[in-house]
Amino acid sequence: MPRFLLGLILPFAFIALAEISVSRGWIAANHLPAPSEIFNTIAHLAQQGLLAHVGISSARVAAGFIAGASLAILAGSLVGLSNRLEAILDPSFQALRAIPSLAWVPLLLLWLGIDEAPKLVLIAIGAFFPVYMGVVSGIRGVDRRLIEVGKLYHLSTTAMIRRILLPAALPAIITGLRNGLSLAWMFMVAAELIAASQGLGYLLTDGRETSRADIVLAAIAILALLGKSSDWLMQKLEMHLLAWRDTYQHGSEA
Repeated sequence: MPRFLLGLILPFAFIALAEISVSRGWIAANHLPAPSEIFNTIAHLAQQGLLAHVGISSARVAAGFIAGASLAILAGSLVGLSNRLEAILDPSFQALRAIPSLAWVPLLLLWLGIDEAPKLVLIAIGAFFPVYMGVVSGIRGVDRRLIEVGKLYHLSTTAMIRRILLPAALPAIITGLRNGLSLAWMFMVAAELIAASQGLGYLLTDGRETSRADIVLAAIAILALLGKSSDWLMQKLEMHLLAWRDTYQHGSEA
């Protein structure tokens, strides 16, 4: 059976179980609407501007992720390549990393108001730390013998980074990017739950305030699909950039 079909077994089993449970009265429909009702809600929302909400949320995630990941790659590279900068910057970054997403919201609203800026900054914060950790761990995890080989061949600092450090650290960096993208979606929801008139987070708030569990679950389902789709794209990028690796794959022949 193709691999992607195996991944559909659990979601479809859950959908079938939920449909049966609601139709037979095992679960109250106002608590967990039947999947068929949720699909109808999505179809109805599609006629009332759902694509605009999806587009706005996706644009926010893309902008915040690019900004946060770019800063994280720069900061992570500096910290990974310099013990002194690690001693100066890393303790503060680790302390900031422990702050929950919602704790940033009041401060960002005070500083930046309720327009787009606080939403994008919050998403960038969410993306920054996983990418930063991936870059630092990737650089710090490079085999010392590879560096010694580079020195043996008298590689310049630029050549050492381009030909040894970057390829060796790339797996950890891409893992950090994937984790950062996932957190960017989570922080986007936190941002839109606070002050937004459009977006999937706004749909979640609207569903809660109107006691429409079907709208809430429809928004959650769409978020899951968008998050999975974006991670799939990152996974394809990873396979392309790391095609040179000869790593263990379970079930593959030696």
